[in-house]
Amino acid sequence: MNGTPRALNRVLIFLFGLVILSVGVLLVLLAAVPAVASWWHGWAPSAAESAGTVFVGSRVPGTTVSWLWLLLAAAAVVVVLLMVWWVAQQGKGRSDVVAATGPEGGAGPDGEFLPGEARGRVSIAAAAVEQAVRAALAARKDVLGSSVVAVDFEGRTALRIRLVARQGADPAAIAQDVERLVDRLRQVVGVSVPVLLHITSGARTRFSRAERVR
Repeated sequence: MNGTPRALNRVLIFLFGLVILSVGVLLVLLAAVPAVASWWHGWAPSAAESAGTVFVGSRVPGTTVSWLWLLLAAAAVVVVLLMVWWVAQQGKGRSDVVAATGPEGGAGPDGEFLPGEARGRVSIAAAAVEQAVRAALAARKDVLGSSVVAVDFEGRTALRIRLVARQGADPAAIAQDVERLVDRLRQVVGVSVPVLLHITSGARTRFSRAERVR
């Protein structure tokens, strides 16, 4: 429910992992297989000498600098810019505001609405909603953690609620409580937003101490 380029991330992770795996396999072969080590000792010096000859022959006239170094520097700058762009795309689509009025009150630019006749802009932050959800679920012993994120979904704001449930917990009961909580939230803020509920369990559920009746 956000603009994170998951397909691109998976491709980059695959390529990076493939490179790391290839380097690791080569190092293992160099250390364990004498024939590979012998080939490397014969190939590496000649390859380094050939590369040095190419760099010497490609010097910029009147200087001792090879234009290949300039090309590599430009490529490095491009890679850095691409990395900055890639980082900027992560998590794109999140919103800090769940609902807001327009400058004159009433409906906002996205069709959102908050009750009230006062002029001016009123906003409800996503952090406030997250704190309210956490406080409401704090009494439940079968919920170990919660996360609430506001995201842009099909031109409007939506909530993504992620809960970490204890092993053996009833997900249907948790979902019903969250549904009632979201309905009360709608009544308070006066706006209805789509909600994606994700109930999961992980390593934390295995290492958490079980509650016992005393």
